[in-house]
Amino acid sequence: MSVKSEVSNWKYSTFLENKNYKFSRNDILNILTEEDIDEAYKIISDWENYAPTPLLLLDKLSTELKLKRIFYKDESKRFHLKSFKALGGSYAVEKITKGNKEIVISTATAGNHGRSVAWGSKKLGLKCKIFISEYVSETRAEAMRDFGADVIRVKGNYEDSLNECIKQSNQNNWQIVQDVAWKNYMLVPKLTMAGYSVMMKEISEQINNQKVSHIILQAGVGGMAAAMVAGLARYLNHVPQIIIVEPDSAACVLASINTGKIEKISIEKESIMGGMSCGEVSLVPWQILKKSVNYCVTVSDDYISKTIKYLANCELSYEKIIGGECSTPGIISLIGLCNDAKIRKKINLNEDSNVLLFGCEGDADEELYQKLLNS
Repeated sequence: MSVKSEVSNWKYSTFLENKNYKFSRNDILNILTEEDIDEAYKIISDWENYAPTPLLLLDKLSTELKLKRIFYKDESKRFHLKSFKALGGSYAVEKITKGNKEIVISTATAGNHGRSVAWGSKKLGLKCKIFISEYVSETRAEAMRDFGADVIRVKGNYEDSLNECIKQSNQNNWQIVQDVAWKNYMLVPKLTMAGYSVMMKEISEQINNQKVSHIILQAGVGGMAAAMVAGLARYLNHVPQIIIVEPDSAACVLASINTGKIEKISIEKESIMGGMSCGEVSLVPWQILKKSVNYCVTVSDDYISKTIKYLANCELSYEKIIGGECSTPGIISLIGLCNDAKIRKKINLNEDSNVLLFGCEGDADEELYQKLLNS
């Protein structure tokens, strides 16, 4: 059976238009400033072994979907951490510690953020405490221990691990380096997002003046998505249609866009896309996303394994791509949107469309990747 016949029946779960959409470069860059963004690129591009990650073409898929181009930012090659998160937590650690070797760093994570914080701490010779939930694989935990982190497993979900991190950090005077913002905790998440924005700087130079018509952004707490919106406000001279994709079991951004205020949702079943399984959008990203996003879409876990196989077997591109579970929802949602003739027309997905997707991780969890690849 061909990929074309396979994906012709793929569907998204939920689609929502943002009735409060009003894109404003000034408003966005008042939250994550040009100075924040430019400084992050200046520092990170000077790190040892820094190199822009590839911007690939999913040319076989674009032909099948009758689109002009599908760009795929391949973060599987980001340093040796196999994820865009390498840009965020490690940068925040460097900025807030300012050479102080006595600081103990702490964070809660579903995996990739913690690995970045652990790496950043190791580079600077700092002790690091990382809190993970019962759902984080031992493979991911071991990857953090490899950088010298003390990994503490907490019963419950990500929210429970974060609460325990905050509790113990306050008791022990540890410095929390979190990609989630809350009241009176804004600086570090902004630094993390500034680090992520390096991706958009690279993309702006890789697209060679081609206009991106649509950008599909994965969201957990919204940090990466908001950073890319700020990045395009800084670096692109045009504004694409911005689409947020989330697991249907953890659609906190969609729920918030629907009501116009932050909504906390209950996650009844954890998604395979563990890094995106979040119950509440972060405060700083929300300030950017609430009026900048055109549409929200959700997808199920049903197509993850097949998408990983298609990437690995050169069925979507002429290149073999190692894409982990959180690299798949952009592809899955795009296929689902293109299969819905009414929505496709509404959002102008056509033969002139240049769509930008994010392969935000490689086989960061090697055990899970192999399981999904071979299932």
